Amino acid sequence: MGGVAGGRLAAAVTAAGGLGMIGMGSTSSAEALRVELGLLGEVPRFGIGLVDWVIRAQPDLLDAALAAGPSLLSVSFGTDLSWVERARAAGICTATQVYDADGARVAQDAGIDVLVARGAEGGGHGEVRLATLPLLDTVLDVATVPVLAAGGIGSPRSLAAVLAAGADGAWLGTCLSACPESLTGAGARSALIAAGSTDTVATRVFDIAAGLPWPDRFPSRVLRDEFAVRWTGRETELAAAGVGPCDPVDAGQGVGMLTVSTAAGVLIDEICSGAAELLSRFG
Repeated sequence: MGGVAGGRLAAAVTAAGGLGMIGMGSTSSAEALRVELGLLGEVPRFGIGLVDWVIRAQPDLLDAALAAGPSLLSVSFGTDLSWVERARAAGICTATQVYDADGARVAQDAGIDVLVARGAEGGGHGEVRLATLPLLDTVLDVATVPVLAAGGIGSPRSLAAVLAAGADGAWLGTCLSACPESLTGAGARSALIAAGSTDTVATRVFDIAAGLPWPDRFPSRVLRDEFAVRWTGRETELAAAGVGPCDPVDAGQGVGMLTVSTAAGVLIDEICSGAAELLSRFG
């Protein structure tokens, strides 16, 4: 949710009863984080999400995140979990994305407080290996800490499904991207609302064009456009061509559930109350 989940969206999600996250993505900085923190207002809790390889290049970004005292610090897309000790020493709960049982075990051994089982349906960067429900089963088999399900969750039915399957909660992304409180631009917001569930693709071409050093194992699921169609499968050629960066629109396979730009508080209430009603039918 880098470039999408800023301070205003985080505050709105928290006000609705969730834990709002400020997402710091590929091109983040400590100064950018401070700007978004200033937009939070008076909130009882908030979280910060960071990219592992970004904080390796910019250690002051991690310093700024720790100094802000979030309720939760999430760092993903790396193998060095030394940041966990620093966060826990500061009294901050920690989370990271995992994609299989081995990753869950490694994270737990490092002291991670919350595992995020991010399925292949999810928008943005992540491994494209297991779908959300099979991954959730796999992670729950070995988990000794709370597990959040992520990927394709954006409706009462999908939330009820992962809760019924044993998740302790859900990590929402795409369904919040079109909210008016998000940092999403008008064009991208319109594209998200118009898109169907089959209009996404997992690709590395935008990162290659932008010169971003994302590991190969973490493609990004985005809305399919002309650039993605032209270059996906021709990554080596793209790298040699020196094509300039384009602006992708991150989106998971749940994007088809987006039909209007709904305030975050209204959206979360609809999803959570609807899921509770569905679950009540089964006792």
